Amino acid sequence: MKGLICLIALFLAACQASVPLRPSATLPAAARASPQNFVVLTIRNPVNSSATRAASSARGYDQAGPYMAGGAARAVGRALVREYHLRESASWPIAMLGVNCLVYELPPGADPIELMARLARDPRVESVEPLLNFETATLPYNDPYAQLQHNIDQLGVAQAHALSRGSGVRVAVIDTGVQVHHVDLPNTLVSRNFVDNDAGVFQSDAHGTAMAGIIGAVPGNGIGIVGIAPDAALLAYKACWRAAVGGVRATCNTFTLAQAIAAAIEARVDIINLSLDGPDDPLLSRLIRRAQDDGIIVVGAIPPDGLRDAFPTNIAHVIAVDAIENNFTTTGVIRAPGRDVLSLAPDDHYDFYNGSSLATAEISGVIALLRSKQSHLTAREVEVLLSSEPPAVPDVCAALDVMSHHVQRCQ
Repeated sequence: MKGLICLIALFLAACQASVPLRPSATLPAAARASPQNFVVLTIRNPVNSSATRAASSARGYDQAGPYMAGGAARAVGRALVREYHLRESASWPIAMLGVNCLVYELPPGADPIELMARLARDPRVESVEPLLNFETATLPYNDPYAQLQHNIDQLGVAQAHALSRGSGVRVAVIDTGVQVHHVDLPNTLVSRNFVDNDAGVFQSDAHGTAMAGIIGAVPGNGIGIVGIAPDAALLAYKACWRAAVGGVRATCNTFTLAQAIAAAIEARVDIINLSLDGPDDPLLSRLIRRAQDDGIIVVGAIPPDGLRDAFPTNIAHVIAVDAIENNFTTTGVIRAPGRDVLSLAPDDHYDFYNGSSLATAEISGVIALLRSKQSHLTAREVEVLLSSEPPAVPDVCAALDVMSHHVQRCQ
């Protein structure tokens, strides 16, 4: 019984909380956020092997303390700090390698490669390398279809979500109806119908449901897909109706679009998404310019011919978007993925879609991420941030870094 009690005591001791990390071995937050400004360096620190009796170990009969950095290793570390203008951030003696491992912050403006080359030539330095980051071998989201969303990878959305998810931004999706109670949409979706009073058809419309999903599908819920700006508030305004009983194509007119655009302006939205195109319309153009005067960013789809001569992209400073796969050369157009884009479908389903409509919704989501970090961001600034020659899919993470004056915070 006594032996059993001792065994239980040993087991309980082994299950106690782990030994807390020594303060000197704790990396500062800056090293985790900006590893490119730090190096890892080792200095020789031989183990003192004084235990030679039978049944002894490198620690003797537990008379010796834990393996520590010796005086010589500490002196070398201090000398390196002075001579190379480094700043010690953390240290950890590694007994099995016989070294003292240190993390140093580089001096401001230093060339990391040149400084590491100098340290590598110093005979007092056993090794030197960058402070590297590693990632677990998992997808950044637990949404089962996220791995099929190649547009999310192309736009750099996963990295950008570390810094922005669109919080505080209101996006009006002026389109067909939306299945507002889709299992992969937030339950705070606001909706209005400017076509009819048919709530059932509103919920079963495919095109608007797909646009809403691209912008606002809830990530990390173990369901479906990832939205580009999941924390943005979506306003689903139906101004279009299905061109046929089944299918995605839809039709709108001056009157229904005018009501929806005016309602979006009155609601003080930040972004209006118009994944549609049509003839020049004086009334609608007046409303778009009024929205722009109120600081609303309007995003519109380039028509199938690739020309910027149709509503709404024929209006100055409407963000004109086309699918990158179309390979048109029209200037002043932002490109985004538009082929085989996975999004939501009615009846809690999912489907693949094609066209500049999808690219338009993607860019609206991207702008929501940007405007969440800079509330007074203008359409002109968006055009500068997201346009490129030759045409390329914008990297929202890089755009966020540019807005932060090139401080790399979301890479």
